[in-house]
Amino acid sequence: MEQAQPTPARHNRLIGKLLLMVAGAFVFAFALVPLYDVLCAATGFNGKTAGPGVASGVIRDGFGVGGLQTAAAPASKVDTGRTVRVEFTGTVMPGLPWDMRPLTISLDIHPGELQQVSYLVRNTSNRTVVGQAVPSVTPGQAAQHFEKIECFCFSQQTLGPGEAREMPLAFIVKPEVDRNISHITLSYAFFSIDGQRQTLTSSREAR
Repeated sequence: MEQAQPTPARHNRLIGKLLLMVAGAFVFAFALVPLYDVLCAATGFNGKTAGPGVASGVIRDGFGVGGLQTAAAPASKVDTGRTVRVEFTGTVMPGLPWDMRPLTISLDIHPGELQQVSYLVRNTSNRTVVGQAVPSVTPGQAAQHFEKIECFCFSQQTLGPGEAREMPLAFIVKPEVDRNISHITLSYAFFSIDGQRQTLTSSREAR
């Protein structure tokens, strides 16, 4: 018995469905990156708070915050009519032989003010170690209004055996932050770059 051949109409419908699936996958692939950026900006995940702003030539209390420039942003006006408390925390992840702590536990600020704090980080091992800090901001609605002008999280940090270092942070909480937000927490998690490399190497060798 001969098998029934597909009719031209069925053939055309099948091709149409396949083309639609290909087009949908193409659009979805391009949408992944902006969707991820929107999610991270809203939650503060993976450090996707507002990035470094234009601050070239700004000196405050002997601390330079220049040299980190992006596209020009409108100047913030200081909202002296309210204050927001910003708390600072830090965590060292397993595999990184460092101690870290904020030198300022909390700060009451006016939105729009340039503020500066530091974290003290110390390598407790007898070898040179490279680490990377990943920031997050809570509540998530405040993340897009938390602008880091200068931050040790912008690059990997290398500490020699027993070395301790103050790592500065300059930031602005923008006046556009929701008026219902009166408390913001900035947290840093320090990861071992060497540990990540070893994990990736082990994963590749296990394949």
